[in-house]
Amino acid sequence: MKTLLVASVALFLCLSSCKKKHSGNSGEELPDVELKTRVVTSALSHIWEMVYGPDQQLWITERLGKISRINPQSGTITPVYTISEVVANGEGGLLGMALHPQFNTTPWVFVVYNYGSPYKEKVVRFTYSGGTLTSPLVILDQIPASSIHNGSRLLITSDQKLLITTGDASVSSNAQDMNSLSGKILRINLDGSIPADNPVAGSRVWSLGHRNAQGLVEANGKLYASEHGPNNDDEVNLIAKGRNYGWPSVEGYCNTSGEQTFCAANNVMEPMMAWTPTIATSGLTYYDSDFIPQWKNSLLLVSLKGARLTQLKLNQARDQVSGSKDFFLNEFGRLRAICQSPEGKIYLGSSNGNGDKIIEITK
Repeated sequence: MKTLLVASVALFLCLSSCKKKHSGNSGEELPDVELKTRVVTSALSHIWEMVYGPDQQLWITERLGKISRINPQSGTITPVYTISEVVANGEGGLLGMALHPQFNTTPWVFVVYNYGSPYKEKVVRFTYSGGTLTSPLVILDQIPASSIHNGSRLLITSDQKLLITTGDASVSSNAQDMNSLSGKILRINLDGSIPADNPVAGSRVWSLGHRNAQGLVEANGKLYASEHGPNNDDEVNLIAKGRNYGWPSVEGYCNTSGEQTFCAANNVMEPMMAWTPTIATSGLTYYDSDFIPQWKNSLLLVSLKGARLTQLKLNQARDQVSGSKDFFLNEFGRLRAICQSPEGKIYLGSSNGNGDKIIEITK
């Protein structure tokens, strides 16, 4: 009887402490949505980034180094520029891209890519002119890179700062090293200088303890990121200034004794949601359009291994996930990129290697 009682207590403790860590779909039941899909094009390879431009075109990067504009109605692909310096090693290559918010008057295109030997990563600002990219200016260089865990999303925030997610580049301890650019979310001015209001004077680091963040979005004054875990605990995080997100000492929530000790000592912020088994969380956007009302006030997340679009409904404070629902499971393969048109249509970009697609989602 004593053995049974001990086992029962142990099971109860595991359920109460582990259920949060090993979470997938949870919370309120979300409504079904009748959606239509249309393949815009299927003539791409390893789509990495996709931005809905002010010219009503989809701007995309492909990992081998190509930047193109795609007409979302006709699917016509217009090459913009190929960066010959790009070295696509494993998961590396041409990754994130961001357009200046006032693109019509300041036609800057920011990209981040891997290059060279030894392998490394840099952020370059181009000027769009005459249908191509000119005047390259290196904004940040010498970011450690590897065949895995390179990040890297770019985001220009409402206060005109450039955010860069960097992976740990296969050296997990660098994520906790403030002197390393690896495993961080970095924040710089659009000319590459360091903002005076960063958490640590003279440092580009906005947050640390990231393994491999590949989704980044700002909405309603809040910043959200998605991140790849190891064999467990993919994450979606609410990103706060100067906070530590735990890697490699913490995987997902602070729910083991060792993790709890580290979390208390290092001001660790737990994820809004975590997935075990992992789904390889990637592109992320915030949806608040009336075009698909069932998705209002939700993060929309695409995943690679999970091969799906996941709706993460937010609470009113937008600091917690109140429910989740999956769409298009295994329908288009690995999904890396997501963006939204001003009208509220959603576009997904696949990353299967051959015949990669852009898919339009409407109601």
